[in-house]
Amino acid sequence: MPLRKHSRFIPAWLDAVLEGLAEAVMVGLVRAVFALARALGPDRSSDIGGAIARRLGPLLPSHRTARANLKAAFPEMDRERIREILLGAWENLGRTGAEYAHLSVLFDYEYGSDQVGRVEVEGIEHFIALRDDGRPGIIFSAHLANWELPAICAARYGLEATAVFRAPNVRAVARAVHEVRSQTMGGLEAARQGAAFAMQGVLERGGHLGMLIDQHFTRGVLVDFFGRPALTNPILAKFARAFDCPVHGVRVVRLPGHRFRIELTPPLDLPRDEKGLIDVQGAMQAMTRVVEGWIREHPEQWLWMHRRWRVHASHTSLKAT
Repeated sequence: MPLRKHSRFIPAWLDAVLEGLAEAVMVGLVRAVFALARALGPDRSSDIGGAIARRLGPLLPSHRTARANLKAAFPEMDRERIREILLGAWENLGRTGAEYAHLSVLFDYEYGSDQVGRVEVEGIEHFIALRDDGRPGIIFSAHLANWELPAICAARYGLEATAVFRAPNVRAVARAVHEVRSQTMGGLEAARQGAAFAMQGVLERGGHLGMLIDQHFTRGVLVDFFGRPALTNPILAKFARAFDCPVHGVRVVRLPGHRFRIELTPPLDLPRDEKGLIDVQGAMQAMTRVVEGWIREHPEQWLWMHRRWRVHASHTSLKAT
């Protein structure tokens, strides 16, 4: 935040200099944390990050949001189980943050190899088919386990894919994270004004789009999510309708022993309208149902801290199928 908002006695040029210095310090601090994590190694840094988040997370205001979300999603769940899931969710978030420093080495899956590594892939044949079918494709995902791994898998196996991401709010963290992502993933497209044109260009070239669909989107379509109305970004369904291309879901499951499983679904059979075109709202509902099923299996690995259900009263009259 510019310092001149706090004091009218600071010249604009000095404010800009101070702001630049502050960001440089933050970038250096984030890089130092990444360097420390690399020195600790992927397992120890993951354990430490998880332990810190498990301890500190419940002290943050977002913990109340997470608890309210979880109680609404699972009204029959007892207090102790809710507590366990919330602590697990904080631990997963801390582990994921610590693992950013190791994304370049974390993915060690070798197609056709009998050797067991950190990562196993279920549905690798779908990755290969997407790569070789000569058609554009769409892949949706959610903030489960370490959600960065599918984009790395796609890049490793030559699948031309562009990951659409939302940059962290803190610019220093966004820069450091982008540096890591650019070294391990394929195409990257920040969610911003005009991003839809870039995303359309990817599909027109026969490429593939990957996007997380489990967060609130103010101008979204209404879907049912855990029995409650939620707004979700319809852009993937709109592109599926326009290009009539296959749509797959991909998730990551965190396994014991610092391991992961990536699962890519077969193409979804999405609902269509009377003209035979993919129905946008129905398609987003179908994708959301898949995501809900994933979360029900491993609720402690999802990002409950996000204010996912923020539907204005005027939206409740809309039909969600």
